[in-house]
Amino acid sequence: MSDYKTAIKRVDVSVGESVRIIRELQGMSQNKLAESSGIPQSTISAVENDRINLGVERAKTLARVLRCHPAVLVFPGWEVESEHAA
Repeated sequence: MSDYKTAIKRVDVSVGESVRIIRELQGMSQNKLAESSGIPQSTISAVENDRINLGVERAKTLARVLRCHPAVLVFPGWEVESEHAA
């Protein structure tokens, strides 16, 4: 692991932006995500635009469909090292 180098954080993203980015990386439209998750498209839009909170249950549901860990959606900017220093 001597060649390991920590990635430099380049941009902050909100929870909603994280959902949108992961959804787009999966090649899914909001409508397809709504259909696959059972969450209304209007709710997904509101989450992605940070008009409503994602919430734990929605995060779990979306994470299953998007094939990622819920923490990726809920804590997009969390840094382990800064938490240990506090």
